[in-house]
Amino acid sequence: MIRIYLTGRIAVEVEGEIVLREAQFRGRQERLAFAYMVCARARTIPREELAMLLWPEGSPPAWSTALSAVVSRLRTLLASDALSNEGVEITRGFGQHQMVLPPDTWVDLEAASYAIDAAEGALRAGEPKRAFGPATVAATIARRPFLSGDESAWARREREKLERQRVRALECQAEVWLANGEPPLAVEAAQEALTIEPFRESAYRLLMRSHALAGNRAEGVLAYHDLRSRLVSELGTDPSKETEAVYLELLA
Repeated sequence: MIRIYLTGRIAVEVEGEIVLREAQFRGRQERLAFAYMVCARARTIPREELAMLLWPEGSPPAWSTALSAVVSRLRTLLASDALSNEGVEITRGFGQHQMVLPPDTWVDLEAASYAIDAAEGALRAGEPKRAFGPATVAATIARRPFLSGDESAWARREREKLERQRVRALECQAEVWLANGEPPLAVEAAQEALTIEPFRESAYRLLMRSHALAGNRAEGVLAYHDLRSRLVSELGTDPSKETEAVYLELLA
């Protein structure tokens, strides 16, 4: 089985052995093109699309030659026996390229998406214990940096997506820890989520409930007032009825 890690340091594993490392890529463009082609492997990618990705401020005059050099280098990196024996390659034709990988290839970005969906599904089904594993997988992957130093629009969008997934995963973990009677861990997860999205009411509600379960109702009330102050002063709005309901429970 092939495992591709695009978060943290890029790496490709075959049967548990690393056969391609980030250090083997020659600079930003090769690394970016590889990550993009892995994520878009279900379709062919026009050369012009790749050029716009690699040179967003305008392709160089000889962009076709420059792009061919990038793709050629990637093809060479993928030509090792360990990968070519698995059918890994970059095809080309009619002005397009496509990354070819075995159907069962595992990619960390995709694994994070599947995991958070599974975790949330388990919680909706009332099975918090089943949610813990996938929520932890999603949170772990989403914490890793993605293409550090690359400021392409696509890389930024993927980072934002990872941050959203991380928040969702942290909320799932908080729900699991609440169900397990471990409020201090739930508090930590909710607080971490709020460092990413400081106006997220669902995370505040989790924080309030976690403090209450830990016997710190006063902390839960303070969390509510912190949220209300933020919303009123910065957005000109009040907490939702759902958040108000949690607050009133704290006061009961």
